[in-house]
Amino acid sequence: MVKPKTEEEIALLRENAILVSKTLAEVGKAVAPGVTTARLNEVAETFIRDHGAVPSFLGFEGFPAAICASVNDVVVHGFPSDYALREGDIVTADIGTLYKGYNGDSAYTFPVGEVDPETRKLLDVTKASLYKGIEAAVAGNRTGDIGYAVQSYAESFGFSVVRELEGHGLGKEMHEEPGVPNYGRRGHGCRLVDGMVICIEPMINAGGRGVYLARNGWAVHTADHKNSAHFELTVVVRKGRAEQLSTFDYIEKSTVNF
Repeated sequence: MVKPKTEEEIALLRENAILVSKTLAEVGKAVAPGVTTARLNEVAETFIRDHGAVPSFLGFEGFPAAICASVNDVVVHGFPSDYALREGDIVTADIGTLYKGYNGDSAYTFPVGEVDPETRKLLDVTKASLYKGIEAAVAGNRTGDIGYAVQSYAESFGFSVVRELEGHGLGKEMHEEPGVPNYGRRGHGCRLVDGMVICIEPMINAGGRGVYLARNGWAVHTADHKNSAHFELTVVVRKGRAEQLSTFDYIEKSTVNF
């Protein structure tokens, strides 16, 4: 049994979630052809620190940056670098905060300028699959219900679900139980309890589901080098309907392109 969070803990997690959501929006404003992923990292770290928090990814198990910046075929854990984004790229910013002893964690895949129709479809379907997962994150269900909702939706469009990576619980630690896979069977997995805080984060590939780990030991690439999209939100399991703590509203109100 995973211990649910108290309402006081949830309030602190909500503060982190809103800060992460606003940080992603600031990063989104900076996404454009010619901008380096290192610049996106700088924008995020400055915003987080200016709001009294710490970028929790920086130094985590040796990770060298404040954000994961994953371009095109990089599924997750890309290092920010001097790579200048190009028209038609996609870039995922995955961001964590540590504030008042609790963590925030959220991710969004941004199009760089105009992307081709298949890439646009990948982004739209991946984000929609996240919301399908959130709909299943209610007390009495199981993690398999979330995974089934994500998987069945994404695969219905011909896309593939990464199975080596998953969502997770969130609290004082960045990664807590339970694990939240993006595939599964209804009625299987950890039972969801009111007050449980989890991150749901579909990682969906345009091609096959195979992935490999880069030599740096962090970046995960698609095996066929086709694009991958990743969206993540933090929610509280509730009776009847999950409560979202983080949100994409700040991103999507700042520009019509996302």
